[in-house]
Amino acid sequence: MSKEQSRYRWFVVVVFFFFMLLHQTDKLMIGSMQVQISEDFQLNNKQWGLINSGALIVATVLYPIWGYLYDRFSRTKLLSLASFIWGATTWLNAVVRTYGGFLFTRASTGIDDSSYPGLYTLIADYFGPTLRGKIYGILQLAQPLGYLVGMILALMVAPLIGGWRSIFFITGSLGLVIAVLIYFGVKEMPRGKAEPEFENMAEMQTFKFSWAEAKEIFKKKTMWFVFLQGFAGVFPWNVITFFFFAYLEKERGYDAEGILFTMAPVILILAAGYFVGGALGDLAFKYTNKGRIVVSSIGVLLGALFMYLAITTPIDAKNQFFIFMCLTAIFMPLSSANVIATVYDVTVPEVRSTAQAVEYFIENAGAAFAPILTGFIADAYDLKTAILLICTATWILCFFFYLGAIFTIDKDSHDLRNQMAERAKAM
Repeated sequence: MSKEQSRYRWFVVVVFFFFMLLHQTDKLMIGSMQVQISEDFQLNNKQWGLINSGALIVATVLYPIWGYLYDRFSRTKLLSLASFIWGATTWLNAVVRTYGGFLFTRASTGIDDSSYPGLYTLIADYFGPTLRGKIYGILQLAQPLGYLVGMILALMVAPLIGGWRSIFFITGSLGLVIAVLIYFGVKEMPRGKAEPEFENMAEMQTFKFSWAEAKEIFKKKTMWFVFLQGFAGVFPWNVITFFFFAYLEKERGYDAEGILFTMAPVILILAAGYFVGGALGDLAFKYTNKGRIVVSSIGVLLGALFMYLAITTPIDAKNQFFIFMCLTAIFMPLSSANVIATVYDVTVPEVRSTAQAVEYFIENAGAAFAPILTGFIADAYDLKTAILLICTATWILCFFFYLGAIFTIDKDSHDLRNQMAERAKAM
């Protein structure tokens, strides 16, 4: 690879990082605005849960469609379209003045939330298997950093510029800018280009989507364990995203400044955990195909332990609560980049967007109901009980699902490498 090509692929990483950072800011900052928006529309916890579940349900339904489109057509053009939709729907969400209108337009913001499989598979065609974990870790820094930026915008900037609607106008406008940048600045890459078997080939066959290969996704046992952990694993993230700020304010007695100075360091540690998880997964993967799975299983188990210790900490022990939340943040994201890389370790290039979309579909099929479930438990008991029960139970389930994948990953990964080698010989 020439220096120019190497520099360009890092330019693509930078563009996608800012796409994800600004999109995640737009998507996640609503959790920090729960009190403001709930007061505007006079919402209870159930109504708030429905608002957030609406977008998740729309995203869930559209994941298979986005995945299929990404495997059939230009991923760069579709990503540009997704960014445009993000900007337009966020503007609509800021305009409406009734709860029904807000519920509908917030659900429409889920259309572009299911657009990430194309981004990840395009990156997989720029970077080979031994680098993907780190690159996905870098990109996924955008999620917690977007959460932090959204928190700052919601708690500090919004009161100064006219409230939460003004912030939505800003982030929606940035979505339109990013759409133009992706459309004109990012080049499509042949599917499978970065696989090691094709590394020294000047030209290579174009791999096209086929239903036969799509069906093979479901014959790989590793993918079934990936699907199961995905279904359970996103519950905690949605609970924390949409309810944790209200928990800190209403049940632990934090004011806006206290929330910011407690959560900002936690989120920064969380951000670092994405890259650390990806890097550890890549390192372990060099020694064994099980490496990424081992790192992931350790992450969810220790994440559950420290979340339990944090939530059960007495309210007046703020330093102890802060320490346990920092420890939770270290381990929570270790599995994220490794799950994506694992999907691509066992599936062929031309159906990877579909495979990733199916995984996200199954994730969101469960996670879409996490805010509703949390709202019901919180109204029946309290937010502490809801957060504690859902987070610890689902992460422990994920640990056992990862244990299952440890016994299947060697065969599935070996089968893919043999298939790629056969294709390389045929060219």
